[in-house]
Amino acid sequence: MVLDDASFRAGGGDFFLIAGPCVLEDDELNVAVARAVRSAGRELGIRVVFKASFDKANRSRLASARGPGLCRGLEKLAAVRKETGLPVLTDIHEPAQAGPAAEVADVLQIPAFLCRQTALLVAAGETGRAVNIKKGQWMSPGAMAGAVEKVRAGGSGQVLVTERGTSFGYGDLVVDMRNFSRIRKATGAPVVFDGTHSVQRPAGLADGSTGGSPEHIGALVRGAVAAGCDGLFLEVHPNPPAAPSDATSMLPLDGLIPLLREVVAIRAAVARVAAE
Repeated sequence: MVLDDASFRAGGGDFFLIAGPCVLEDDELNVAVARAVRSAGRELGIRVVFKASFDKANRSRLASARGPGLCRGLEKLAAVRKETGLPVLTDIHEPAQAGPAAEVADVLQIPAFLCRQTALLVAAGETGRAVNIKKGQWMSPGAMAGAVEKVRAGGSGQVLVTERGTSFGYGDLVVDMRNFSRIRKATGAPVVFDGTHSVQRPAGLADGSTGGSPEHIGALVRGAVAAGCDGLFLEVHPNPPAAPSDATSMLPLDGLIPLLREVVAIRAAVARVAAE
């Protein structure tokens, strides 16, 4: 699927899914996950973008795995794109990464901790690619208007904002279901719900690294869909405990289709009510 000018629209557009492992792993796993995500999308009529990061630059601990790096990571993303035909998304962390990443990726993603970095946002927009901005855990819905403005000023015609929870105390996140309409009103951008990072528990493990409560993914996703999000962001893995990053918050791959069936049913019910 090639992205076009109408791929992402705020309110009433085609529902879409951004899904894949947290970080790029070996080619066999990357392609297997992408094929499974593509199959789920085809079965349920949902547009799909494969996601995986070439570098996790904001890991909690110095010794934590970060990924294959820019050059090797982009080769891995290109392999996924070639094998599956799916558009692909990856994070960038520095302005200099925008151009090389845009040669492979259909969507560039701005990590939540970097969502106010002007040079990075403008550089992403200058590539002309679609850009997904993760809302910082400390940011209000209205404050995301400035981040979107920076990307659009760079020249991108497709900007998304992803809600991934708001900091609550020192070790938890909460999701305000009002934020989907608030962000959309403030930015005019489609609003995505990140159902997996939203269940993270920052510094929740004994060694100070990030933990998670994946048992809440389903409830939050169902609530966000009912509240009107335009798309979903889900990190999925065939064996989350073995994943090198976000092992405690990813959705098991075999749980994706059952969850998406619920999503489709909820959207159909909301549409029926709206039509009455």
